[in-house]
Amino acid sequence: MRQRPVHPSENRLVTVSIDRDRSLDELERDPWQAPPPDATRLVATAHALRSRPVGTLTVEDLRLLISQDIGLPVLLPLAVEALHDNPLAEGHMYEGDLLCAVLIRTSTVWSTHPELARQLTVIVGALSGLSPDLRSQTERFVGAVQNS
Repeated sequence: MRQRPVHPSENRLVTVSIDRDRSLDELERDPWQAPPPDATRLVATAHALRSRPVGTLTVEDLRLLISQDIGLPVLLPLAVEALHDNPLAEGHMYEGDLLCAVLIRTSTVWSTHPELARQLTVIVGALSGLSPDLRSQTERFVGAVQNS
């Protein structure tokens, strides 16, 4: 089953201008070579997603790329936007899998994107009834952001 692309909400949170009609390869001005013939499914998928317009990426696509630290300056704003609309947005793994992928990025990532970290802190601050695992990741994220 194919998910629908992530579309911006009326309350757009993105703090940078992103041309959603362009791919990561284009936006980052760093096109990847074709994956090797023996590439894993994950590697082949990541390569393919890099060539698609970012405006067509689904929650699952964002989760996969972000969890591999691919295209974070472009994709984190889109992910935070999607999480603003649905904090427990689900890709193919479990409810909240996009949130989890975003929360566990390193503190270095968040120190370079403080406004996104602030927006994400507001989003997670309004959540309740999280699974113990997601609650723990949320607490770690908030603590790391507050201590940076």
